[in-house]
Amino acid sequence: MTNAKYGWCAAIFGCAGTVLNAREKAFFAKADPFGFILFGRNIQTADQIRALCADLRDVVGWYVPIFIDQEGGRVQRLRAPLVKEWCAPLEYVDMTGESAEQAIFARYFMIAQELRDLGITANCAPVADIAHPQTHKILKNRCFGRDAMTVSRLARVAANGLLAGGVLPVVKHIPGHGLAQVDSHKEAPVVTEAKEVLDVSDFVPFKALNYLPMGMTAHVIYQNIDAKPGTISEKIIGLIRNDLGFDGLLMSDDLSMQALGGTVVKRAKAVIDVGCDLVLHCNGELGEMRDITDSIGEMSATAQLRAHKVMALHNSLSGIKVDLAQAHAQLETR
Repeated sequence: MTNAKYGWCAAIFGCAGTVLNAREKAFFAKADPFGFILFGRNIQTADQIRALCADLRDVVGWYVPIFIDQEGGRVQRLRAPLVKEWCAPLEYVDMTGESAEQAIFARYFMIAQELRDLGITANCAPVADIAHPQTHKILKNRCFGRDAMTVSRLARVAANGLLAGGVLPVVKHIPGHGLAQVDSHKEAPVVTEAKEVLDVSDFVPFKALNYLPMGMTAHVIYQNIDAKPGTISEKIIGLIRNDLGFDGLLMSDDLSMQALGGTVVKRAKAVIDVGCDLVLHCNGELGEMRDITDSIGEMSATAQLRAHKVMALHNSLSGIKVDLAQAHAQLETR
């Protein structure tokens, strides 16, 4: 099995169930997406997850990144007894008080070790959004704090914990989802604050974390910057690259969310056209994945350069030993 290559499809895809079927294997082998993402429908037992991860890598023939959403709390695809259960990040920060930094590092180190033990090598975390009084409940307790400095500090610690445990972090939702007052799974949130306000509030944590290897966009309309949701806005992608200085590999949030409008294929093409590196398609619908692949094709040359930097880090993390006893001990002494 090779470690990396050129010619990836500009996508991260899901699969339908706990094992790959013949049609999925044939499609993934031909499409060769940059990564895969797992959801609850893909999870049964530890051995089954390991086997699924191995099959996904065997099908494409290289050490492909396998992603999951494992923030802890409500957004935790893996549950007990497979892994440790956690309260939501904001509740955890409030509970741990002055020892929050040590506690957050230990928490995400533990999560990373659990993921690696199952064959999962990338986590769609940390959330670097700010919890405002008006933040929608779908997001609020997933944040690390209520101000830019706290979120910047603790999201950095969480990312460091994941890296120390051997897993790639994906910071989200760039450039900031905290002021959204509706659920972007159902409709497009509209943020009315001026850019000058956002520059000193919601954008701050993402500028502070602009060195991280991967980021996920926000399906949010920043009304005073552009009328389009950030994921499909050339102005917002430009802001992420230039104002915030993020030059990591940039993936969309899930294409199936209704904030973007239009067909899934049109959404995917719009994401790539405005300069996002990868589309994220989570639902495992094979027909949609085929249409998306035909529409977007391979990653751009610039995206592939970013992807190879990510893969160099991804492959280096594979040498970190999985020691769940050590991870538990670190939690107990935090």
